[in-house]
Amino acid sequence: MIVTGASSGIGLAVSETMLDAGWTVGLVARRAERLEALAESYGETAMPLPLDVTDADAVDTAFRHFTETTGRLDCLFNNAGVFTPTAPFDEITLDDWRRAVDVNLTGMFLCARTAFGLMRRQTPQGGRIIMNGSISAHVPRAGAAPYTATKHAVTGLTKQIALDGRPYDIAGSQIDIGNADTELLRDAAHQAMTRGEAPPHVMDVADVARAVRLMAELPLSANILFQTIMATKMPYVGRG
Repeated sequence: MIVTGASSGIGLAVSETMLDAGWTVGLVARRAERLEALAESYGETAMPLPLDVTDADAVDTAFRHFTETTGRLDCLFNNAGVFTPTAPFDEITLDDWRRAVDVNLTGMFLCARTAFGLMRRQTPQGGRIIMNGSISAHVPRAGAAPYTATKHAVTGLTKQIALDGRPYDIAGSQIDIGNADTELLRDAAHQAMTRGEAPPHVMDVADVARAVRLMAELPLSANILFQTIMATKMPYVGRG
């Protein structure tokens, strides 16, 4: 299994859960030192793969190194993403828009494309690609147009992967997560509170990791196409 965004937050929690469950996990993130620290705790079953997911050549090289070492790729948790600063719609900078699109959409496409190709050509054929969407793939957060737009686009990618993967036993799926207690959410919550808003309701990130494990360990004859997991008390319509 390969997990992107593995150095913190949801990616770290999923990596640790899958390693504890006996999986060999390729750890993808930009912060090599965090990946190395995690690998020291787990040994050979944890493989650091430091890279920027927007670098197509780096993605291809790292994913191929993983399969050459382990023999195959059974699952990708396509998780790496960024949340750019919130702002009124007309004050969103082009740099923030491009950064969100580069990481949240192009980066996820590059990782999914490479994984798809490896799964299609390995023997036995097939595998599972789990996309990290968001509650923002359903309803927006205030001032978060780049994040909302890219997460809606991720849903389109998931549907395409699920359709195009059928002939090759590649299951495409998506988990939409609402308010897991991570560094990313704490940053967003801080921005909200500076605007005088109440802090958000959150859930333990370990609960998200267990949900991803459930999806990952299904046989390829079954697929949870979309799963939504959210803090029970968080608002849904209009806030996300």
